[in-house]
Amino acid sequence: MSSSPATESRPARSKRIPLWDNARFACMVFVVVGHGIQRLIGDSDAALTVYLVIYSFHMPAFAFISGYFSKSGPPSVRQMQRVITDIVLPYVFMETIWTAVKFFAEGDETLNPTKPSWTLWFLLALAIFRLVLPYLALVRWPLLWAVVLSVGVGYLDNVDSTFSLARLFGILPFFVLGWRVKKWDLVTRWGLDVRTPWWLRAAALAVVAAWSAVVWFSIDLWREVDLRYWFFYDQSYDGLGQDAWWAGAVRLGVILLNTALIAAFMVLIPRRRTVFTGFGQATMYVYLLHSFALYPIRESGLLTHEALADYLLPVMIVVSVLLAVVLSTWPVRRLFRPLIEPKPHWIFTRDDRLPAGPSRTDPTGSRRPKTASVPTVPPQPEADTHRAG
Repeated sequence: MSSSPATESRPARSKRIPLWDNARFACMVFVVVGHGIQRLIGDSDAALTVYLVIYSFHMPAFAFISGYFSKSGPPSVRQMQRVITDIVLPYVFMETIWTAVKFFAEGDETLNPTKPSWTLWFLLALAIFRLVLPYLALVRWPLLWAVVLSVGVGYLDNVDSTFSLARLFGILPFFVLGWRVKKWDLVTRWGLDVRTPWWLRAAALAVVAAWSAVVWFSIDLWREVDLRYWFFYDQSYDGLGQDAWWAGAVRLGVILLNTALIAAFMVLIPRRRTVFTGFGQATMYVYLLHSFALYPIRESGLLTHEALADYLLPVMIVVSVLLAVVLSTWPVRRLFRPLIEPKPHWIFTRDDRLPAGPSRTDPTGSRRPKTASVPTVPPQPEADTHRAG
């Protein structure tokens, strides 16, 4: 088969493609900004507009990217160990720390690791996604079934925040969509990993601008219907105040909106290396640590002054972006590596199968760079060398 010009100009598959690191870091910036301005949305229409635009795609986009780098084959020993070291153990560590923070700062004596604190729900969702993907891959039309599950689970009041099950089922279609897009090889086949035509970028800009305008000019309506809670995927339809039989159609519409915005977001992401590209390899550090930095600001009452809400909005956006950058830097990663990238050889029956050193793929598919100062031991050969991104 002859190669197209787009294929010939595409970088080798072994090389790192900036698109995905840029997309990861952009998603993470939106996560931090969304959390940073959350206390302002009750008093500022502008803040609520920014908040709704962000929440209409950023976590589904993260699920999409994670699915893109996930493998659907039978998991190898390494892959199973990584679910424990990259997801389960960081969850246990961070949930324990959050429990202590809430106890000393708020007097909250509740100890319930089955209900994730703040941002930790996504770790549990990723762990379960990894476990169920090989089974979803066995059935026909897995994407359709994922959508059916997402829409159908909203009718069940007993599926809630326990083990993040409500959100897990809610955003499952985006994880499966990412995996299917990779399986269909759409990005590389169309050359979208190295360039996007101007008309496609213009269309993506039009989609984002149109949705932003809809949010801004109908902001009173969105406040009234509590649209933001529909983007969380963490409650049943009855819990959202909508118990009609057709409530599932609303979630389906939200899924379609999320998907369109994910597509627009991915088109607008730069394809070349930027000053922020390297930060895309530290997304889990930012994701797990930024909430601790924002917590004192959110709880101080500084963001609850109604008259200052519109003025604090740009301030908190700048603070959030800077925080994401700082938490992506090498010193922070080195300091918190034992919590974010633990290497507990002692808990496994065969620690020679556990990859040595900090160089490995994180839960969102980003391969972390090696650090020369950390000794490494070559892994033993195994039958399945595929890694679950």
